[in-house]
Amino acid sequence: MPLHRGQTQLTPCSQGEHRAVQTVVQVSPKKRSRPRNSPTSVSASRGRPKQGKSMVQVVVMWNTAVHFEFIHDHADYGFETPDVKFNWRVIKEKRDAYVSRLNGIYQNNLNKAHIETIHGHAAFTSDPEPTVEVNGKKYTAPHILIATGGRPSVSHDSEIPGASLGITSDGFFELEELPRRSVVVGAGYIAVEIAGILSTLGSKTSLLIRYDKVLRTFDSMISANCTQELENAGIDVWKHSLVKSVTKSPLGLLEVTVISSAPGHKPTVSTIPDVDCLLWAIGRDPNTEGLNLDKLGLKLDAKGHIVVDEFQNTSRKGIYAVGDVCGKALLTPVAIAAGRKLAHRLFEGKQDSKLDYSNIPTVVFSHPPIGTVGLTEEEAISTYGRENVKIYTTSFTPMYHAVTQRKTKCVMKLVCAGKEEKVVGLHMQGLGCDEMLQGFAVAVKMGATKASFDETVAIHPTSSEELVTLR
Repeated sequence: MPLHRGQTQLTPCSQGEHRAVQTVVQVSPKKRSRPRNSPTSVSASRGRPKQGKSMVQVVVMWNTAVHFEFIHDHADYGFETPDVKFNWRVIKEKRDAYVSRLNGIYQNNLNKAHIETIHGHAAFTSDPEPTVEVNGKKYTAPHILIATGGRPSVSHDSEIPGASLGITSDGFFELEELPRRSVVVGAGYIAVEIAGILSTLGSKTSLLIRYDKVLRTFDSMISANCTQELENAGIDVWKHSLVKSVTKSPLGLLEVTVISSAPGHKPTVSTIPDVDCLLWAIGRDPNTEGLNLDKLGLKLDAKGHIVVDEFQNTSRKGIYAVGDVCGKALLTPVAIAAGRKLAHRLFEGKQDSKLDYSNIPTVVFSHPPIGTVGLTEEEAISTYGRENVKIYTTSFTPMYHAVTQRKTKCVMKLVCAGKEEKVVGLHMQGLGCDEMLQGFAVAVKMGATKASFDETVAIHPTSSEELVTLR
């Protein structure tokens, strides 16, 4: 949320208690809103902030991997680059220092806005009035926002023997060296991104997926193409596979036992030996453990996410939730936008202020990157009927690869609905698609039609021109 200036003064409401106009329960310092000229706004962190395992860190590592890909292409462009070596520790130190600077900037913004930050483990109490307790002190307010985010799902040893020998995406950013042999378990965007980074930088990587494709909730074209690109890049994709057990040798290396059961075939058991990094990327859970939400009587869904309405209200008056803890559109900009809209409604009198969750653009930092906004082809057919949906696609080799031995494809799709052919979905994977998407997302959000795209003069020679010349 945007920060609004105003004086800060903590007012004790009883012994050991403090009253605020707004209390925010979150994991790490981010920009949050406070009412103008309010006496108090408290930000209670669920533990002392560490370097956030954020998309910033992912993109630093992705940029590193992309740079390495370009180095491999240098000879094709006439540059001699002998004996190029990669030092994991150098980029780790630079990345961590960068994130530390960002955290300092966030904290400085909070300080400038006179928002008190309390480091500790926040938990709700059973007091009649909604109350948060941190470090033995109680805080209450007419408005309490829960923005604790999510955490990686983990497999337990009781489910998969030896599962605890693996790490999650959080552990990936703590690695001191590039693993020689990696196994990534999962088919979502985190698994795809980390597997791509590890493989590109030189780690022999296997990706274990439950079905036959990655990113199964994305458009079918994207799912199929991304799976193929992973395999083309040298990643060993184990389809229809699950981890059965994990053991550790005296040398500290792991042996991962895998059971594979493709449809129509008998299950087979195989082992992947000498693994020095097993990474679980099997989903994310709401970060609510220890919050004592049961004492508030908040309504939760089957996966433990806090249920909110379209205005971010929970089932308890005066308590709100935004971001991953709600389980909808798990993206940082979504949480920021939802929080901003909530602030406008609570403190600026904009009673109808709420986030429109439709047409939210999403990028996956795969190799090459993915950009997508709006409905998939399958969703559009379900919504409008097959007879009312028209699909435009293209597949080509980007001009960058015209002179390189290494090749990646660019695939694009427009999903159009109705007689006017309104663009209700746009999906692409290829070089530069991450940066292309933002502008096209504006067009989709504004209700552009296929005719609008056709009437736009192409920029030549670029990959993006393909989207305005589809036939």
